[in-house]
Amino acid sequence: MKVVRDRLVALGFGKYARADKIVALIPIEENRGSGRRTLVYVEGVDEPLVAGRTEATILRDMVGAESGALELLKELQAQIGQVRPLLKSSIRSEAGLDLDRLSRRISELTGE
Repeated sequence: MKVVRDRLVALGFGKYARADKIVALIPIEENRGSGRRTLVYVEGVDEPLVAGRTEATILRDMVGAESGALELLKELQAQIGQVRPLLKSSIRSEAGLDLDRLSRRISELTGE
């Protein structure tokens, strides 16, 4: 992935950072909640910023939707959502393809 230079990335609650100045994203595991999702380390700032968005969402905004990949993933997820459970089970048994796991992975990647 390549970070888009000079792009402002929303961190939530009115906080923004330049994508090319963000050096680390660390998910908050303890005391996590609304408004406390990710620690964002920014070049030139001594203390990390507390972001109200997940690291996956911030990262997605840092790199942008490359070649429509994000839209393709969302479309694939919508199509998977239309497959009935019995057919999903059959596909998993016959082809070893777990559509529900794939859909969860897409959610993780898109931050939705």
